[in-house]
Amino acid sequence: MTNTLLPAVLACAVVAAAATAGPASAEPGPTAPADFVSLSDIDPSILLDIRYSAPHNFTGDPVDGYQAPMCLLTRPAAYALRDAQQEFLEQGYSLKVYDCYRPQRAVNDFVEWAKNLTDQRMKAEFYPRVDKTRLFADGYIAEKSGHSRGSTVDLTLVALPASQEPAYVPGQPLVDCAAPVNQRFPDVSVDMGTGYDCFDTLAHTLDPRIQGEQLKNRLLLKEGLERHGLQNYELEWWHYTFKPETHPETYFDFPVAPSSLTE
Repeated sequence: MTNTLLPAVLACAVVAAAATAGPASAEPGPTAPADFVSLSDIDPSILLDIRYSAPHNFTGDPVDGYQAPMCLLTRPAAYALRDAQQEFLEQGYSLKVYDCYRPQRAVNDFVEWAKNLTDQRMKAEFYPRVDKTRLFADGYIAEKSGHSRGSTVDLTLVALPASQEPAYVPGQPLVDCAAPVNQRFPDVSVDMGTGYDCFDTLAHTLDPRIQGEQLKNRLLLKEGLERHGLQNYELEWWHYTFKPETHPETYFDFPVAPSSLTE
């Protein structure tokens, strides 16, 4: 995987939930509204590991719409993460972001991938116990994502100082995302019990099988983010939405790219 960890104080979908009920408008324009920002402009100490801009994700390919390994968010969500990051830094951790705003074209890419039952390249890591024919019925893939509204983020914690993350090499042997932390892909984050985008009930934030250090780490992330208005989606330990959302009924489709931001 192409690693995009940014310098901080150190040297270095499941897919998102289906959108909330209610009417939705489409915004396919080439640029973001003025209230979208790059998270790195708000807080460059937050680490980025934007999985969908590179092959190390459940599809096995870079995802449509991710033209750069950036985190774009609405301004209130970005400032909430900045405030949470300051508290985590004081405790010896940094936030690391996997995904932020997700264009509708990326969601469409996920849907098309899920329909292609012959493509099972990444099953051994991301959905080893789920039949691909069940991804829609089980809620792992949906035609709308709250990420497309710009206030949702997927993230984890990294203990400081962070070690260098090894590069993912397409075709390398894959390991079950719910395997012990010393066996699954080493993404340098603390042990949350599963890897990111693990299509498994073990990824439910408070699954009772998650105990000890793994539960402690999930609660550390959850409580730290909730203090700043970021609410967890209970089926994915990594998934948080800043409330109230700036665009609660709009699903945007501009690409993840520097050119999408207005001056």
